[in-house]
Amino acid sequence: MTAAANNRSRAIAPGAWLGLLGGGQLGRMFTMAAQSMGYKVMVLDPGTDSPAGTVADRHLQAEYTDADALAEMAKRCAAATTEFENVPAESLQRLSEGCIVSPAAHSVAIAQDRIREKLFLDEHGFGVAPFAVIRSEADLAAAGIDGLLPGVLKVSRFGYDGKGQVRVGSRGELKAAFQSLQSEPCVLEKFLALDKEVSVVVCRGFDDEVTTFPVSENQHADGILDVSIVPARVPDEIAANARSRAIKLAQELDYRGVLCVEYFVVDDGSLLVNEIAPRPHNSGHYSIDACVTSQFEQQVRVMCSLPLGDTSLLCPAVMLNLLGDLWAQQTPPWDRVLQHRTAKLHLYGKSTPRPGRKMGHVTVLSEQADAALGTALEIKSTLVAARAESPLQPV
Repeated sequence: MTAAANNRSRAIAPGAWLGLLGGGQLGRMFTMAAQSMGYKVMVLDPGTDSPAGTVADRHLQAEYTDADALAEMAKRCAAATTEFENVPAESLQRLSEGCIVSPAAHSVAIAQDRIREKLFLDEHGFGVAPFAVIRSEADLAAAGIDGLLPGVLKVSRFGYDGKGQVRVGSRGELKAAFQSLQSEPCVLEKFLALDKEVSVVVCRGFDDEVTTFPVSENQHADGILDVSIVPARVPDEIAANARSRAIKLAQELDYRGVLCVEYFVVDDGSLLVNEIAPRPHNSGHYSIDACVTSQFEQQVRVMCSLPLGDTSLLCPAVMLNLLGDLWAQQTPPWDRVLQHRTAKLHLYGKSTPRPGRKMGHVTVLSEQADAALGTALEIKSTLVAARAESPLQPV
């Protein structure tokens, strides 16, 4: 057993260094949470001005596979984590030889590959949409493919926010879609009529303590999360089922860390797991302002073997994503956003807005979820109108 494994039961006190693979906005919010608790954060990321790297105590500008950078992080940091699922699992494994790593490489390896993920979920009895694994054009002719049409063809690796996905309605469209995805291994999922999409952030420590955050109801636009409504407007039994299944999934995966489980709620009220994300999640951002403990503080608590924090919802909330589409020749009118006194603005420090790029979010708090949603949609209308008044020029 490694020294890191031996020390998992020992709390890591504030003042220690924590490592982070990835420099995006999730890493930025993790870094801020860790620093507020008294920790120092070392970020490993190849970017020059990444959101996390610019606020970290130290930024190692290197590739995620860089042996020297990984060795330095393992030597300096008491524990390390990741802020996105596509970090090489081998890098997490290498770090684990010198420090505590949460989540472990084996858990991330499953979640970062849609084929492995679907097979794991299916084999362990978690309901999923009917699917088929497509590794070559020969698989397109397999028996049963017609029963999955119309469907969605999803690339197995490196797909997110609607990227790497094509809706198909016939075998001809399926073949063309597979070729458009460079004939990379894919999963074909049957298109289902959905009532809602919901998600649960579950946190599990090295001592097996587990907590879940309130269920979030998620609405998407062009494959990207648009708003999250908390608590989700679903029957209590569905919310309880979503939370209990998320706990079971974390246990089956032997997961230690923060994990998001996304579900489809189909017309008959049953839950199907859409996908899992081995990290804090966009749909959990509301927890920064609306919960006793945020998902990012919880990430720190898990990796440092501290007791998990209370995840109770202080009040209903709606999180609105701010995409680069809203930017124009001038900064969006944040004063008009903040005239809503229960609106909390979070910007990610990204210098270049692009369509579809997540630049920040607004969380609206209220005594009622529907009231928070109304205010969030009013804020969105304000920003869209301001964007239309000053079109973004080509860069």
